[in-house]
Amino acid sequence: MASPETEPLEALSDDARRTWHGFLLVYEPLRPELYRYCRYLTRSPWDAEDLAQDALARAFVTLSRMGQAPQNPRAWLFRVASNLWIDRVRRERTAVSDERAAEPSTPPPDLQATREAARTLVAQLAPQERAAVVLKDVFEFSLEEIAESLSTTVGAVKAALHRGRSRLEEPELDTTRRAVPEVITAFCAAFNAHDIPRMTELLLDHAAIEVVSATVEGPTNSKVLHALLFGVKRMARAAELGGIEARFFAGVQPTPPRMELMSCRGEPLLLSWYTHDDGEAVRAITRLEVSDGRISVLRNYFFTPDFIEDVCRELGLPFRSNGYRWWLPAR
Repeated sequence: MASPETEPLEALSDDARRTWHGFLLVYEPLRPELYRYCRYLTRSPWDAEDLAQDALARAFVTLSRMGQAPQNPRAWLFRVASNLWIDRVRRERTAVSDERAAEPSTPPPDLQATREAARTLVAQLAPQERAAVVLKDVFEFSLEEIAESLSTTVGAVKAALHRGRSRLEEPELDTTRRAVPEVITAFCAAFNAHDIPRMTELLLDHAAIEVVSATVEGPTNSKVLHALLFGVKRMARAAELGGIEARFFAGVQPTPPRMELMSCRGEPLLLSWYTHDDGEAVRAITRLEVSDGRISVLRNYFFTPDFIEDVCRELGLPFRSNGYRWWLPAR
């Protein structure tokens, strides 16, 4: 029960949540294009999803400070994503330059090769040029819309397009298989054994457990871990219980999913296979970060249909969409 001291904060939180949900509904039609744009910029499915989520959060905050709504929501949202990405690349470039200045003259061979590869990628990036080419050639923005999206002039856009088209090169896909930490294999086994205490045991005490775009919590009495396993029972009754869009769950059976460890672009991913009347399909993907032999971050991608489709198409796997919404009321 809320105390008199916390009631105003809880009311503010409820108001903010409703406003955030309303914002997402308005901008939902633009989300597939936003993801694709971020994908072209970052060239990575998970980096694209992270950038798209950051762009939506930044746009929400920025919109609250604007005197009026943007006249061109699409160009404005792409502008927010462009600025975030360009700033990120510049920070990475600065960090690499600082590392270069501080490192020993002859680092170990393996470390030197890793750093040189990172420097090559960062040095090849021309963020504004790359964004201009993508906006023009992929999304067919006008020069004026590109200028708005990149906070620049039409003349600067023309110059960026000229330079970018001649310099834009795609790096080869990273298919190097890296060693999978034992804790990730153990987590996968515990999931398939429906052993939530064991799953919790593999997490650091301060681990972050996140359903991307929906919620973040700690490992103590984790509702997310339970939902990863048994939320399918609610999915099967979505038309009755609400919370999620029922149209996406036709044919899903109320049996816990099985988890499979696979590698994509050298990174271990945990894919959740759900049973349907017509067979199995991937509905969620989990990424883990490990520190000191335990899991420090768990990110579950469930309400991220563009990311799930992207990864599954790359791996050649069947998949189903869960939509973007997780807050719908019961009918």
